[in-house]
Amino acid sequence: MTTAYVGLGANLGDRRATIERALELLGAVAGIEVLAVSSLRETDPVGLEDQPRFLNGAVAVETAVPARELLGVLLAVERQLGRTREGPRFGPRAIDLDLLVYGDAELDEPGLTVPHPRLHERRFALEPLAELAPGLVGPCRGPVEELLRGLN
Repeated sequence: MTTAYVGLGANLGDRRATIERALELLGAVAGIEVLAVSSLRETDPVGLEDQPRFLNGAVAVETAVPARELLGVLLAVERQLGRTREGPRFGPRAIDLDLLVYGDAELDEPGLTVPHPRLHERRFALEPLAELAPGLVGPCRGPVEELLRGLN
């Protein structure tokens, strides 16, 4: 079994309800157990600023599902909850599920990079990750708490 961390975000519709439903759907998948969920926080959009604020958090899961398949599960949950890939990059979305960390794996394959390639520069992902696993070092450019302090 592998512990993985998934970033959660939404800025359209009932954001909290959508994130809660995403967690239910994830937990219902064979081979995935939700271990802990961070608090959710309001954050400003990154990239495309003219859009509603996000509600962001993270979830720790224990999984027997390989990273590539886990990514497929995340994308399927997004689609089920109304996520489309139309519109501008970093634009508004009903739900966003990002595979942040998958155990101590370092993967760089077409369509899958783990740890998330911009994790170290995103407060909205690092804060909830630090809440769930403050001592996490893994393959993410150093301890999560240090990465977070580096953004101050």
